[in-house]
Amino acid sequence: MSFQVILSQLASGMLLTISIFVLTLLFSMPLGFFVAFGRMANNKVIRFLTQLYISVMRGTPLMLQLMVVYFFPWYLFHISLGSFWRFPAIILGFTINYAAYFAEIYRSGIEAIPKGQYEAAKLLGYTKAQTFLRIILPQVIKIILPAVTNEVITLVKDTSLAYTLSCIEMFSVAKQIAAAETSMLPFAVAALFYYLFNLLVSLGMNRLEKKMSYY
Repeated sequence: MSFQVILSQLASGMLLTISIFVLTLLFSMPLGFFVAFGRMANNKVIRFLTQLYISVMRGTPLMLQLMVVYFFPWYLFHISLGSFWRFPAIILGFTINYAAYFAEIYRSGIEAIPKGQYEAAKLLGYTKAQTFLRIILPQVIKIILPAVTNEVITLVKDTSLAYTLSCIEMFSVAKQIAAAETSMLPFAVAALFYYLFNLLVSLGMNRLEKKMSYY
């Protein structure tokens, strides 16, 4: 089987891989901010619950979390959602997992900002929201970009774990072709896709880092 034929067969899996990647970032990055704020909250209950959530998400395998999310409607409510629930469960599982990692990255960035900046902004008449959006957030983004880049690159590779729920993403398609053709070429093509995808992500994030290097 030629490279072009394998590539055409992997195309649908590639689209699904990209969809998982994009949707996970779209939902997990904003959710990570809410979790980070909960992690830094003055309320002990909220702080404990968010710490517990982060600990569980970071301390258990993503593969296991995907299975729990997919099967919990049946085991808790005896509701069978069938194949309809498979893709939403994958996105939800990836989202809650990566939100925990992003939350810790955001928290470290926010806490790295000197407290004097908050006090100076208050003296200048800024509200808390204005202080965060106009003064703190731009600096936090600059600080956390390298760590966020690492997580984004990891996400590209972790999309292959969607096979846990019988989702036919690119790596699953590659395995099927490799088994049928008794060839390692499909895996080589899949590896090339992951590498090029990560290369594009790295170049984009590096360009953003350079734009944020204002001092």
